[in-house]
Amino acid sequence: MNAEPPLDGFSHTAIIGAGSIGVAWAIVFARAGLAVSLYDARPERLPTAMAELRQRLEELAAFSLLDEPVDQIAARVEPVADLGQALAAADYIQEAAPEDLAVKQALFSALDGLARPDAILASSSSAIPASAFATHLAGRRRCLVVHPGNPPYLIRIAEIVPADFTDPDLAERVGRFLAAAGMVPVRVKREIEGFVFNRLQGALLREAYCLVRDDVISVEDLDRVLREGPGPRWAFMGPFETMDLNTRGGIGVHAARMGPVYARLGAERGQNDPWTEDLVAKVVAERRARLPLDRWQERTAWRDRRLMALARLKRDMRDE
Repeated sequence: MNAEPPLDGFSHTAIIGAGSIGVAWAIVFARAGLAVSLYDARPERLPTAMAELRQRLEELAAFSLLDEPVDQIAARVEPVADLGQALAAADYIQEAAPEDLAVKQALFSALDGLARPDAILASSSSAIPASAFATHLAGRRRCLVVHPGNPPYLIRIAEIVPADFTDPDLAERVGRFLAAAGMVPVRVKREIEGFVFNRLQGALLREAYCLVRDDVISVEDLDRVLREGPGPRWAFMGPFETMDLNTRGGIGVHAARMGPVYARLGAERGQNDPWTEDLVAKVVAERRARLPLDRWQERTAWRDRRLMALARLKRDMRDE
């Protein structure tokens, strides 16, 4: 398999695990022009994985989301049944095995022993930090978590989570590489179980389950609240920018007005995490550095245009 020109210093990736996330990562890297070795501990899985990869590429092509023909992208992905062979040429290795600590410990031991000494070892772990499965490795300085959304070729966020022992320059290098491959990397400053993506998602799900449990709302109506309420705004803004633009005067005014209310709601669930003056000031400072208040009106108009575009898209999708 001929590799394309290097992408920010990388030319060959190996995906370890050919389940849904592994196939999705293979699409990400193949679309970026990289050679991809796709390995699975169950060799019988590989033909199915390659068929799934092609099907997903064809769906992307149907939505005009590919810059190259399906055959050209798919040809960059080679199914490999031998782990050593899959790792031989790889300078970036993305593990996509099940979320099981013992599995990851054993697998990273094998990867560290077989991969090139300069190859990066990244885990797709959803919640387990690298220090839980790579501390014992001789090559632990090249290990970190790169947690994707699902599927990463559509949900482009990638949480980069180094351990204390990870080479300090590695996270920056991986971030540049992922950005060049079309992802949106974010740096998690320190290891924490669940990282950021799943902590935010988990907080929402915990409250959703409680509201259904307490017979406040049905499952379908709760989903409808999210779809028609926060969902459209969250498609292009986060919670801080949403609240910043929802209140004239910005997020500091919002915190003053609504902080006590949210504190009471949290107390109902046994949570005591007040928005202290120092914490609010930190958030306000970051928001004002990004959006001075004299541009607030301009940004709210931008928000409304985005919501209009989404409304039109949803209308057109209903007409299909």
